[in-house]
Amino acid sequence: MTSRHEYIVTPITSVGANSWTPDVGEEMLEFLKRVVPGESAETVRESTISILAQGICPSRQASQATGLVVGYVQSGKTMSFEAVTALARDNGFQLVIVIAGSSNPLLEQSTRRLRHDLGLDISNRIRRWVHLPNPSADESTLHQLRNVLAEWRDPHAPKKYKRTVLITVLKQHKRLQDLVQVLSALEMQQTPVLVIDDEADQASLNNKVKRADASTTYNRLMSLRQVLPCHTYLQYTATPQAPLLINIIDSLSPDFVHVLKPGSSYIGGDTFFSDNRYLRSIPVNEVPRDEDSLSEPPESLLTALRIFMVGVAIGLESADDGGGNRSMLVHPSHRTSLHQTYARWVLQIFEHWKSVLSLADESDPDRVELIEDFRHAYDDLGMTLKCPPSFDTVASSLRFAFRQTQVLEINTRSGKTPQVDWSSSYGSILVGGQAMDRGFTIEGLTVTYMPRGVGVGNADTVQQRGRFFGYKKGYIDYCRIYLDDDTRSAFEDYVQHEEFMRNQLIEFQGSGYPLNEWKRLFVLDQALRPCRSNVLSLGYIRERFSDTWVVPDVGGEPSPVVVWNRQIVKAFLSEIDMIEDSGNAARTATQRHRVCRGLPLMQVLGQLLLQFRVAETQDSHRNTMLLLHLSQMLEANPDEVCSVFLMSNGSERERGVDRMGKIKQLFQGEFPVKPKSRRGLIYGGDRSVHEEGDLTIQIHNLRLTRTSGEITPNVPVIAVWVPKRIGLDWFYQRSPE
Repeated sequence: MTSRHEYIVTPITSVGANSWTPDVGEEMLEFLKRVVPGESAETVRESTISILAQGICPSRQASQATGLVVGYVQSGKTMSFEAVTALARDNGFQLVIVIAGSSNPLLEQSTRRLRHDLGLDISNRIRRWVHLPNPSADESTLHQLRNVLAEWRDPHAPKKYKRTVLITVLKQHKRLQDLVQVLSALEMQQTPVLVIDDEADQASLNNKVKRADASTTYNRLMSLRQVLPCHTYLQYTATPQAPLLINIIDSLSPDFVHVLKPGSSYIGGDTFFSDNRYLRSIPVNEVPRDEDSLSEPPESLLTALRIFMVGVAIGLESADDGGGNRSMLVHPSHRTSLHQTYARWVLQIFEHWKSVLSLADESDPDRVELIEDFRHAYDDLGMTLKCPPSFDTVASSLRFAFRQTQVLEINTRSGKTPQVDWSSSYGSILVGGQAMDRGFTIEGLTVTYMPRGVGVGNADTVQQRGRFFGYKKGYIDYCRIYLDDDTRSAFEDYVQHEEFMRNQLIEFQGSGYPLNEWKRLFVLDQALRPCRSNVLSLGYIRERFSDTWVVPDVGGEPSPVVVWNRQIVKAFLSEIDMIEDSGNAARTATQRHRVCRGLPLMQVLGQLLLQFRVAETQDSHRNTMLLLHLSQMLEANPDEVCSVFLMSNGSERERGVDRMGKIKQLFQGEFPVKPKSRRGLIYGGDRSVHEEGDLTIQIHNLRLTRTSGEITPNVPVIAVWVPKRIGLDWFYQRSPE
């Protein structure tokens, strides 16, 4: 029998296939043919079936399920939930609700795509959908909904008369309350519903959880779920840290996860931040600290504008370019006053450059200097572009490029956020901030100029600014990203964090276990927080494994855990050859150890560390973090070695434990202690027993004593030294009691 604090480590095996298998019908097949590129069709098909299958079966009794769908930024999440929507219709879901962003531009963007990609605007197509944007509980709407749902409940109604209701709604408390009122007036008991929450880590979660309260939008979403007895709730996001870390008893904590695989033309952080050809630095003195810190356009902005305009000119000259767009994003700050300043600078710069390029005298010094500046920009693009037109050809097209480029300030400074008419201009320069962060699609984005710093350091927020990610394989050679050094480092750290997290989720999603059993462990630089803390009722603990000992708090007691560990240590020691460690001849027997150096870490991990069990919750978290860290190390270097010390040659060392089983002091100290001038001359203490540059494992054999007089003999304990050379930052979430 194990205590409630014990974690028995056993291999995870699949518990079986999904409970139902969706049928691929005409709606899904038409969607794949109409919208999905041919090479991606099978991937999208399989992914869509898997997502829907993990939720509720529409033909069974009322139930609810919550899923998390994770993609990269700009990687095709909208296409995924469109495909799931189409498949839901094929399988008898009568209502699909898309909570499409927390701003009107995002709602309008998603609504346009849904209507287009699902074929709602194709006039000669049999009507299969009823689209209701931001519905309210008026009689006309309720009458229409009752008629649609009645067709589904009529066993004699032909299939062609059964329409699916598509509701697109703003993620805003009033709009959600209106929707709740609509659905409350209907009979929803046997109505299977699919709810899609786009950008689910924004606004949906309860940001008052630490005050034991509920935010308004979160309350409305809870009310929505309460009036839908039979539904699957899918949370779509590229930054899943917050949904993963919220309390597992929260209604929005996901039951299952699906990680989307991007198409072959997707370009993400692993490309941009491993190849310096696309990255450019903004000097610290050109990063705006406030509205008045810069009195004129910084040189890095001028350089970025020239590179962008050369790219526009080349695109216009390319015979095979056809349509499409070329865009530049200028993201200086969250403050709209700075947006106005940068937009004004760009317009003034353009007017000046156009006037200089229009000079009739080609030998004019100003014109010669400007042409030379554009030549430098051309040379920069030449580092990546293959066979561009000659510079003379490009230079002669620059005046047309300027006329074909619009400059827009994208924010709410003057009221409603302006819409971008992508069809009116080949080139666009968009200046703004938050309005172009999360979910906003910038067509043909090639140059990003972002002098905005990391801010408060939320990892998910930093990543959502990565509008430069996306399906850019066809024009990546035109791309340049301008960042200050701190923001660049944050993105580089996030890429490592994102890949580790995705790989862990991919591995877990095939296990068949509910997601709340997944250990919330991440790799993340200490400078970044995983997400905003106000949505987390359970805290998370950060660890840095670097020049430090990873030491258990609790040693154990007579139980299967201790018995198992004795067998594991005995078997491991029988497989290695140890010699006596060198040291001062005056050391006592307790201070003399045996050691085996240069052992393959792969062997030690497999035969000892992965087999060894720990008996307390926090030790289990820390131990799992360590094992994942070492596994990641071995992926990078399978030949990594380590040293193993058998402390006191395996003899028992007596240690006291408190009433919770916590070891009061594992390590033996220095000897002698006094006088201070001679402290540690004979023995430097257990903490000094490690190899300077290599991972080191100490095996202790303890005799644990309690104040009650109870004694537990022969308790194996392992301590691990992680050198700075292989250090890494981690965090994990505390488990609820």
